[in-house]
Amino acid sequence: MNAPFAASAPDKPAGERYALIAGNGQFPLLVLREARRQGVDMVVLAIREETFPEIEQLGARVHWVSLGELQKALSILRQEAVRKAVLAGQVKHTQIFSDIPADSFLAQLLKRLPQKSTDALIGSIAGALQAVGIEVVDSTVFLQPLLAVPGPLSQRAPDPEEAADIAYGRRIGKEIARLDLGQTVVVSQQACVAIEAMEGTDPTIERAARLANGRRLVVVKVSRPRQDMRFDVPVVGLRTLEVMKRANATALALDAGRTLIFDRDDFVRRADDYQIAVAAYAPEEA
Repeated sequence: MNAPFAASAPDKPAGERYALIAGNGQFPLLVLREARRQGVDMVVLAIREETFPEIEQLGARVHWVSLGELQKALSILRQEAVRKAVLAGQVKHTQIFSDIPADSFLAQLLKRLPQKSTDALIGSIAGALQAVGIEVVDSTVFLQPLLAVPGPLSQRAPDPEEAADIAYGRRIGKEIARLDLGQTVVVSQQACVAIEAMEGTDPTIERAARLANGRRLVVVKVSRPRQDMRFDVPVVGLRTLEVMKRANATALALDAGRTLIFDRDDFVRRADDYQIAVAAYAPEEA
């Protein structure tokens, strides 16, 4: 079996102050733990509607702001003399349609967007940070060992039927990723059962299970063409495996070098326990 994870990250420059702009999920917690382990000076800007409250237990200074308070967020980061920022964790795309009030700065920014795709939305926030002298860096900079490299990650490799579904799913996945619609495709017998939109990976798999009527499923998760590693990097974790098991999804395909695998050792063990074949493919492969 190939070594499933990339080498350790290089040493970080000493003395630089980072901000962690934290969305939901485990991603920001992992970034903060690893940054502190490496001795990096990091403050946290936590989004009240999204960030897990346990981030306050990890020893960093935490500032809470609402999703609509962009001007306040920029002011806090300037006061903290931050020069670099890491964006980690999802902000649910459905928040676009929520009733959270936007301050005048954010409202103007959103008004100028030609479309409200993920890339456009997060890219505009990154642009606002850079406009005040804060560089947005690769969101995996502290988590390089969690990026999968090409090859099988589980003991069981995809069987011929699963491999055919993976090849088909990767072709479809590249198209939806190019259109910035989503990152996950669920396939059965080389037919597309479900495509991710705003709901996220796990709900997409659950929807596919309802449509498939017990048929075996394959899950394919891809990155965008020329994936900007500063934000919206594909991630999988133990919960995805649990959802796959309930959905009778027997194989998972990932993009190597562009997908983070949380709780990696437990993830591989759980995949083996569930007989789920997990494999990573070079993004340029068909």
